[in-house]
Amino acid sequence: MHTSSGASIEIRKLGRIPFAEALAVQNELREDRLAGAGTDTVLLLEHPDTITFGRASRPENAPLSDSELRCAGYEVFRIQRGGDVTYHGPGQLVGYPIFDLAQRGRDLHRYLRTLESVLIETLAAFGIPACRREGYTGVWIDERRKIASIGIGLRRWVTLHGFALNVCCDLERFDAVVPCGLPEAEMINMCEFSASLEVSEVLPRLEAALCKEFG
Repeated sequence: MHTSSGASIEIRKLGRIPFAEALAVQNELREDRLAGAGTDTVLLLEHPDTITFGRASRPENAPLSDSELRCAGYEVFRIQRGGDVTYHGPGQLVGYPIFDLAQRGRDLHRYLRTLESVLIETLAAFGIPACRREGYTGVWIDERRKIASIGIGLRRWVTLHGFALNVCCDLERFDAVVPCGLPEAEMINMCEFSASLEVSEVLPRLEAALCKEFG
């Protein structure tokens, strides 16, 4: 694990860890924030092949059963975040901000738009033009191609879960589900624009954008 600090956030780089382990760290940090302790923290990491179901998940977006998904090599979790079903895996840079929004204006819409700004700035650092798509949360290359997803949980204004940026992941692993419940969307990687790009190269750019927007 590597830890660094911005003006008012702490960033922890955890490497590649199982989803359950990352969730335990999130919960611990959130309990601290709910108790008025600790500091706003972002966990940056990768997961092994994992499927997560959010509160808005619909059965038609995951045609395989949980047991079938596990047989195909995925870990499976049903969690308290917004959004539908999605995939996490190696080559995807995941960020989990545990922020006390009561100290940041109590504005969930602004928080989501700021997360999108962080991702758009990170992509721009590699010459990748990205944008928002009206009516949808996340970051897109155009109306069809999606490069980053966002799904959060909120309790007493303290956040959980976060975003996933596709750097160089195996896009075929998304095929087990309808990512984010959007059958028309095509998931895309950063490495399709910048060859041989690795997560380790994207981390410092993402960290800088997080400190700029939230620090």
